[in-house]
Amino acid sequence: MGDMKVAAVTHANVDALHRKISRRAPIHANRVVALLSRLFSLAVRWGIRTDNPAKGIERNAEEKRQRYLSAAELARLSAALGKLRDQGAANVVRLLLLTGARRGELLAARWVDFDLDTEKVWTKPGSTTKQKTLHRVPLSEAACELLTEMRKQQSGDSEWLFPARLKVGHRTDIEDAWNALRKAAKIPDVRLHDLRHTFASVLASSGLSLPIIGNLLGHSTPVTTHRYAHLFDDPLRAATERASAIIAGKRRRP
Repeated sequence: MGDMKVAAVTHANVDALHRKISRRAPIHANRVVALLSRLFSLAVRWGIRTDNPAKGIERNAEEKRQRYLSAAELARLSAALGKLRDQGAANVVRLLLLTGARRGELLAARWVDFDLDTEKVWTKPGSTTKQKTLHRVPLSEAACELLTEMRKQQSGDSEWLFPARLKVGHRTDIEDAWNALRKAAKIPDVRLHDLRHTFASVLASSGLSLPIIGNLLGHSTPVTTHRYAHLFDDPLRAATERASAIIAGKRRRP
């Protein structure tokens, strides 16, 4: 918005910005408008202006993508993880696959949030979760083993699972490492968030119910989890085959 005053921005200004960005990045343009809308909502609340000029902007059409890694892609990714120089970033990716966590939740995780000995759970504080509520997640044996090994190898006494390498606090991104992994594993179209989708797809294909999947992922509404409903085809087909075999078998009996 340049050097415009908050009170001077008009609906036409926001619309023009949205159209300008849309020419090169339609989805990003929508995100910019969403951010502006939030900022101007705060401006209204604080009495800086009386209306929100970002409201009513016609957004670009978005098609929700559902990208899951195949068994072959997971194998290539696993091999690439073992060869990655930045093993801290590699462990981020491994834990995203093993827990289905959001990237921000994992990067902001503290060791105090994990019980690796008794209950084997990760208690995510509400300050780190999208739904802003505490979320307890059971950890698999593989996840516990990886976390235990990470704790042994971590130098110093940092409170963070993934401490920042050159500053205080925790890591905030692994983009360079992820781009290298995508290239090595030949999965150029896969985003980090697709690892969460992959975790959910494995659960669904194993026959676990949507409520269980939703609880593990920390979804606040069943609607969000419903995107995985079509993945129940395999377990449902297997159940149908078992029922058919029993029925057919009974019919063949004298």
